[in-house]
Amino acid sequence: MPKFYLTTPIYYVNARPHLGHTYTTIVADSITRYKRLRGYEVVFLTGTDEHGETVARSARRAGREPQAFADEVAGAYQRLWKTLGLDYDHFIRTTESRHEAAVKKLFQAAKKAGYIYKGKYQGLYCVPCELYVTDPTPEGNCPTCGRPPERVEEENLFFKLSAFQDKLLAHYEKHPDFVQPESRRNEVVSFVRSGLRDLSITRTRFRWGIPVPGEESHVFYVWFDALTSYLSGIGYGATGAGASQFERLWPADLQLVGKEILRFHAVYWPAFLMAAKLPLPKTIYAHGWWLMELEKMSKSRGNIVRSEPIHRVVGIDGLRYYLLREMVFGQDSNFSYDALVTRYNSDLANDFGNLVSRLLTMVERYFKGEIPYPSAGADRTAEDREVAAVAERSITAFQQCFDGCDFSRGLEAVWALVSAVNKYLVETEPWVLAEDEAKRARLATVLWTAAEGVRIATTLLYPVVPAAAERVRQQLGLEGELAATSLDDLSWGQFPTGTRIGSLEPVFPRLEKDAAIQQMRQLEEELTAAAAPPARRGGAVSADEQNWISIDDFAKVEMRVGEVRSAERIAGATKLLKMVVDIGDEVRQIVAGIAEAYTPEQLVGKKVVIVTNLQPRKIRGVESNGMIVAATVGDSGRPVLATFSEDVPVGARLK
Repeated sequence: MPKFYLTTPIYYVNARPHLGHTYTTIVADSITRYKRLRGYEVVFLTGTDEHGETVARSARRAGREPQAFADEVAGAYQRLWKTLGLDYDHFIRTTESRHEAAVKKLFQAAKKAGYIYKGKYQGLYCVPCELYVTDPTPEGNCPTCGRPPERVEEENLFFKLSAFQDKLLAHYEKHPDFVQPESRRNEVVSFVRSGLRDLSITRTRFRWGIPVPGEESHVFYVWFDALTSYLSGIGYGATGAGASQFERLWPADLQLVGKEILRFHAVYWPAFLMAAKLPLPKTIYAHGWWLMELEKMSKSRGNIVRSEPIHRVVGIDGLRYYLLREMVFGQDSNFSYDALVTRYNSDLANDFGNLVSRLLTMVERYFKGEIPYPSAGADRTAEDREVAAVAERSITAFQQCFDGCDFSRGLEAVWALVSAVNKYLVETEPWVLAEDEAKRARLATVLWTAAEGVRIATTLLYPVVPAAAERVRQQLGLEGELAATSLDDLSWGQFPTGTRIGSLEPVFPRLEKDAAIQQMRQLEEELTAAAAPPARRGGAVSADEQNWISIDDFAKVEMRVGEVRSAERIAGATKLLKMVVDIGDEVRQIVAGIAEAYTPEQLVGKKVVIVTNLQPRKIRGVESNGMIVAATVGDSGRPVLATFSEDVPVGARLK
C-alpha cells in the first residue's frame, strides 16, 4: 500500500481558530479521505505552534502564564477539529518534550555541517508575524500585516541561509511541483534570485521558547522551532518505533500552507532540511485567503468569521462543501453569508438533496422500496446511455481534479452528473410511466439508471461531505461504508438490483435565507462578545452631577503600559514626534506633540501610559493609533510624560 504523508500548518496559538484555519484543515481532511479511497495509507498531521514573543505577550495580556495560555488555545483547536469530525492522525504541540528533542537534533545537524555561527542582529522585526522584515512597505511597515515593525538589536545564532541560494534555485528548477500553484512558485523563485541573507534563528530578549543546547541564554526563533514539528510529529529525534515511523513516512508528500507563510515553508524550511541532509517535501501548496469585504480576515481588523456559527446553521457538511466549492484553491475568495446560504440551497438542498428524495420516494411508491431491475442492454435509450457516459466522465474528471488540488472543478464534475440525472428524470417522466402498466419495464430502467447516477455521485462526494454521503448510501440500501470503497474500481453498472432502500429523511433541508443569515450573525456576535472583556453597564448622569463621570464611563477608557521602541521627528513639524510603541499584544504608531520637551533618543526604551482605544486619526498626514498620556507643567504648558518608578510589564492595563 503506497503511503501519503500530509500536513497542515502548525497553527499559532496567539488566537483561537477562525475560518481560515478551519478551511486548511477541512481541505486536508478531504484530501485524506480521497487518498484513502484511492488505496493510500494516509497519515495526516496537524498541531499548534506555541512558542515565541507573540504568544508570551498574548499570555501576559490575558493574565496567564504562557504554558497555561497555550494549553487553553491548543485545546480549543482540538475540540473544534473533533466537533467538525476532522480525521487527523497526529496532533503535535511544540511545547511537547518529543518536539524539543527534534528541534535540538535538527539544530545540531546543521551546526555540525558548519551552517551555524554567532552574530548580532540589527534590523526590523514584526512581532505579530514573527517575521524579520527585510522588505518593508514604502511606509516602513510589515509587508504581511501592515503593522509597524520594531527595531531589534540582539546577539543571535545565525543560519547560513545565503549558502543555499543556488541549491534552492536548482531544486525549484528540477522539481517544478515543489511549490504550487505556479504563480506562487514564480514568487518564491524571484525572491530567492534577488539574494538571500543569513537568518537569525535564536532570540535572547525573551525566554518563552526552546533553549539552545550550549547557549542557554538563547531560545530558538519560532519558525525554526515550528517548522520542525512536521518531523517531530512522526518520530524524528525518537528511538525505536518512533524513529522507524519517521524513516517510513518522510518526506512529506503534500504540505498545505496559507500564502502568507509560503516564504518560511518554501525557502527557510528546505534550507534547514538540506543543512541536516534530510529529504525535502514533494509539494508545498499555498492556498489563498478568505476575504471579508475584500480584506483578509484577521483579529486586528475585527473581521473574523468563525466556523461554529456556520456549522450550527448549515451543518458541518454544508460548511465543508461551501469552502471547497467556492474557493479556487490557490486563489483568494470573498466570504459572505448570502453566498453561503445561496450555495447551500441551490446545490445541496435543491440539486442533490431533492434528487435523492424524489428518486427514493418513487422507488418506495412504484416498487415497494426495492431498487428495480433495468431492461436488457438492447432496450436502453440514448437518454440512458448519456447518463452513463456523463457518470464515467465525472469519475475521471473528479479524480484528475482532486489529484491536482483543484477541488472546486472536481465538485463541478460531480454536479455535471447530478444535473444530468435531474434532467434525465424530467425528460423521462417516471411519474407518467407509472400510470401505464405496459411501460413498467421502462419505468424500472429509468429509476435504476437514476439510482446508479446517485450512487456514483454520492461516492465521489464522500471526501467533501462524508456524513451526508454516508446517510445517502444508507437510504439507497447499500451495504458497507463509503470509507471502504475503492474509487479506482468505481464504474457504471454496479448498483445491485433488488436492494431494499432504507428509511427516507431529508439530507440537506432547505434554509430560509434571511433567518439563517441572521442566526449566523447573531451567533458570531455572541462568540465575539464572549471572547471580549465583560461589557459594562452605564447610567445617565443627572443634571446636578453633570461635572462628574461614573466609574462605568471611566472604564470605557483603555490605558496600557507601553514601551517606546523607536521615535523620530516629523518633517516640517516642530512639536510632533512619531513613535513606535509596544503595548504588549501589538505595536502601535503614535504621534505626540512632545518634540520640544523630549528628543527621540530620550524616549527609546521609556515606559509610558498609552490610551489605546481612541479612534485612529491622521496628524500632518501621519496616522496616529492611540494617545500618549502627559501632564502639563508651568505657564508654558511643557509636557511631562506619565511614567513609572517601579518596573511594570509592557501591556499591563491601568485601572
